[in-house]
Amino acid sequence: MTSRDPRVDDYLNSLPPWQRQVAQRVRELLHDADPAIEETIKRTRLPHFVLQGNVAALLGTRNHLNVFIYDPIAPDPSGLVNQGHGNATARCVQLFEGDELDDDALVALFRAVIANNRAGGWRRLVDQKRRQQPGEAD
Repeated sequence: MTSRDPRVDDYLNSLPPWQRQVAQRVRELLHDADPAIEETIKRTRLPHFVLQGNVAALLGTRNHLNVFIYDPIAPDPSGLVNQGHGNATARCVQLFEGDELDDDALVALFRAVIANNRAGGWRRLVDQKRRQQPGEAD
């Protein structure tokens, strides 16, 4: 059984109804991606989901819900990521009221981040790739 952090419940309950519903679904999908996902609160009040490193975080804003993806190299073939392209450490899926959630694509993205974490993290993977390609400029 997956453990839930009651502080995450508190945060989700503070969101507007539509954001709460979407955030709760994203939370379920994170646990579906890997039952070993752990919940915590970082940055004082924001829900983070971790497994051998950060996987994702949630942030409700005035008019959308941010799902931060803590891996800039995890493949996103469905094009879910709509913010933070080129960001050095994370990207974001911004969800607005009425947006449809692509459950399968989001779970696949979470699983890619988790796989990279288990392989030592995206930074290590990038470093290994650079070492395998000598002679290329940074």
